[in-house]
Amino acid sequence: MATIFSETLHKGYGQHMEVAGDMLVNQRSEFQHIQIFDTEALGRVMTLDGVVQITERDEASYSEMLTHLPMVEHGAVKRVMIVGGGDGAIAEECLKHPGVEVDMCEIDGMVVDYCKQYFASVNKGVFDDPRFNLFVADAFEHLKAADSKGKYDLIIADRPDPLGPAQVLFATEFYELIRDALTDTGIAVFQNGCPFFQADELTGTMRQLRGVFPHAGTYLTVTPTYIGGFMALTWGSKGTNLGSLSVEDAAKRVEQIQLSTDYYTPAIHAGAFALPAWIERLV
Repeated sequence: MATIFSETLHKGYGQHMEVAGDMLVNQRSEFQHIQIFDTEALGRVMTLDGVVQITERDEASYSEMLTHLPMVEHGAVKRVMIVGGGDGAIAEECLKHPGVEVDMCEIDGMVVDYCKQYFASVNKGVFDDPRFNLFVADAFEHLKAADSKGKYDLIIADRPDPLGPAQVLFATEFYELIRDALTDTGIAVFQNGCPFFQADELTGTMRQLRGVFPHAGTYLTVTPTYIGGFMALTWGSKGTNLGSLSVEDAAKRVEQIQLSTDYYTPAIHAGAFALPAWIERLV
């Protein structure tokens, strides 16, 4: 009889998937329960503490939108910091842009080790790229370091849902540290869950971001295995108003760097800032 994995992140609602064969990884690290397994419907899947983090089939809709949208809009990103991102998917997307260096701060080295082994089709050797620097450390401490001040053109917070230890990544102090680590035109982007089920999380985050950054907002993507429809990606900046780039200018920049994607396009870039009325009310 097949093993069924069930995620019940949202009270009273869940998703189920059939595991193909045996679990590839079923281990507890110092921080969390790591499971990696194959499925017929979604390809390879990783979950942390019972919550889906990445699937081979739909990861592009998440990693590309956290990466290419702010990078194309900024137009001159050279230094990137990723908070989390242990699967390497976001780092791999960042390094599609020429002249970019990436620092990644992932607290759980076991996640990185397993993803090197089991998600090579996604991270494509990024952990061996000389432009990539891995810090197995607490992002809070990394951001507090003096040499991080004003250093990054883009900071991507690939954070899990605000449960347990991850709650600190939704604190106002965290946003202040990120603001101080950005250049004057730098942009920070954040995973903010699915507002259909996590409305208070989005509303609360936008209130915090507007209190910390001169510019802040929300754009959307759709990642089917992050159940709830639209996923909210929030952003803040000291000097860039994200969402002002035209489709035509985005297309020119994409063509110039010969960017290859599965989800992101210049039209998606522009459309991502069009919010349904009920999400506009939340933000």
